[in-house]
Amino acid sequence: MKRLDDQRLRPLALGVLFTHAKSWVASLCGLFALAASLHAADWPQWRGPTRNGHAAAEEKPLSSLPPEPRVVWRVKTGAGWASPVVVAGKIFYADNQDKRETLHAVSATDGHELWRANVDAVMHDEQGPDGPRGTPLVEGDHVYVQSCLGELQCRQAADGALVWRTNFQRDFGSPWLGEDSVIPGAAEHGYTGSPVLAGGLLIACVGSTNGAGVVAFDRRTGAVRWRSQNDLAAYAAPVVTRIAGGEQVICFTVEGLLSLSLVDGRVLWRVPLKTNYGRNCLTPLVVDDRVITGSYQAGLIGAQVASSGGHLQATPVWTNSALAMNFTSPVAVGGFIFGVGPAKNLVCVEAASGRVAWSKEGYFTADAGSTFAALLVIGPNLLLQTDGGQAVLIASDAAACRELGRTQVCGKTWSHPAYADGRLYVQDGLSGKGSLRCVELLTQ
Repeated sequence: MKRLDDQRLRPLALGVLFTHAKSWVASLCGLFALAASLHAADWPQWRGPTRNGHAAAEEKPLSSLPPEPRVVWRVKTGAGWASPVVVAGKIFYADNQDKRETLHAVSATDGHELWRANVDAVMHDEQGPDGPRGTPLVEGDHVYVQSCLGELQCRQAADGALVWRTNFQRDFGSPWLGEDSVIPGAAEHGYTGSPVLAGGLLIACVGSTNGAGVVAFDRRTGAVRWRSQNDLAAYAAPVVTRIAGGEQVICFTVEGLLSLSLVDGRVLWRVPLKTNYGRNCLTPLVVDDRVITGSYQAGLIGAQVASSGGHLQATPVWTNSALAMNFTSPVAVGGFIFGVGPAKNLVCVEAASGRVAWSKEGYFTADAGSTFAALLVIGPNLLLQTDGGQAVLIASDAAACRELGRTQVCGKTWSHPAYADGRLYVQDGLSGKGSLRCVELLTQ
């Protein structure tokens, strides 16, 4: 792992010492600093503030959509499927610039660029276009970005200066996951699952079969705090959640669902779930003490997590094979799951049983090889962004699909949008040339 040793790192080194000081004064100051860096309307990571598709609780409810929403600003971008994030008045996004995965920071006010940083070479993908797929992650004064080739970097949010970096292939012996890889499993689209932050750690699905399937890094220094298992990385992003009385890191790898201790990386439970191509894409969704996930082959699965004899166990309690969700991660509201089924249908499913409450077709483009959508929960309603660039507002009602409005926000896209302060930030680089737009949805 390469460490930088210039003037920019002196404040960081002091911060690390300050963080690890054992006095209560240092701890209290650290809490004050963290609180000062938080903003009510941030969308700082993949799938929002809590990584489950829900907007911040402080957001005003969205009860209707303007028929022609105002585009506050629009900037041209390169190709890619990565998703933008919003933190403290800045938008961070990634795209393909001159065959390099490039991280950008722009003003949320008018879209003007603040800085850009070269992250890695782009990976060729026959499904295309060639460009980033991993969503940046921001906490405090740092932004983290992961390339399709397994380059993981921490940069300063203020100016993009490199703080630390590591590479999954070089530093951990992780396999090449390109189209010509000889490794079975998710060997086509690269390392796409955005890492997660918790407890001062940055946790990534490194995918090494040398005891580093999942690795926890010190978020400030990049030092390895623990490494665990031999799981190949799939495409799903890990989540950290408190379930069955304990805090857990839940990953959806090529081998299936895996839960690790946040403290030391030891295995808490496993649910095997393998597919022909290791194409496990859904971000695990937690509803009470149940973990919901699935694949294009296995269908949708609900696994109950419980403590037995001082140990945690996860038991699949239902499977709905007709709901073989591919790569649109579902959301949960009031004990029901909303997602996209294999028939290009929007579905509402009871989380406790897997029973379909309702199904509605007609939201997705007919020519799409794989159906993608982004689902956001804003107040009491759902915002569905379709692969055709439409935003559709739907009541989170288990009785029936009730549409509250729809409007066009961008071109064809497989990027998840960010939502903050009534504005949707959406990137549409699916065609090879695209844009990042700030679209005003809340008009009152």
